[in-house]
Amino acid sequence: MSRTVAVTGAAGALGRKTAEVLGQAGWTVVGIDLAEGPFEGAALALGGVDLTDEAAMTAAAGRIESQFGGLDGLVNIAGGFRWEPILDGDLATWDRLYAMNVKTTLVASRVLTPLLLKSAGAIVNVGAAAATKAAMGMGAYAASKAGVARLTEALAEELKDAGVRVNAVLPSIIDTPVNRQDMPDAEFSRWVTPEALANVVAFLLSPQASAVTGALIPVTGRV
Repeated sequence: MSRTVAVTGAAGALGRKTAEVLGQAGWTVVGIDLAEGPFEGAALALGGVDLTDEAAMTAAAGRIESQFGGLDGLVNIAGGFRWEPILDGDLATWDRLYAMNVKTTLVASRVLTPLLLKSAGAIVNVGAAAATKAAMGMGAYAASKAGVARLTEALAEELKDAGVRVNAVLPSIIDTPVNRQDMPDAEFSRWVTPEALANVVAFLLSPQASAVTGALIPVTGRV
């Protein structure tokens, strides 16, 4: 039986690889992003969607239900990063990263959970290892990703008796072209590849992880 999964942040490096890995595992992928599609690996590309806007996401949910009849999984990848000291930084950065990392995850989960309740589906959020210990310049980012972790735990408790599982992966540095450009002297082989992270996401969506909910899974490579 075909399973349908929505992947937010579908235009990014991790979103594209996750769509590829899930497609290979037999999932039908719906890609959702503020960027315009098409998105690699997505059977349905919902571009131009503001994931912080509940009305926009409700319209996206209607498209998914109309075309596929329901939803079995949700992967919340959409987010952002900014390195900025606290004392010399801009307060607006905190609002921006909260919106990009926490609110996108919150809105997508709120809107799409009714479809997941019908299928006893699963949600996987992308947090960050930095949420457990912030380094200099990582205050706003780490705080927002800590919000994703707490959201994951709270929603898992809220939905566990309804049969919907909610987990998060906590990657360290992901080996993407942008990160290589920003840190050209780093040892890239120590980082987490998008494929490795996507494989963990695929496991958490699968029946093999049916006993796992409310978990925050470190995926840190050798960082």
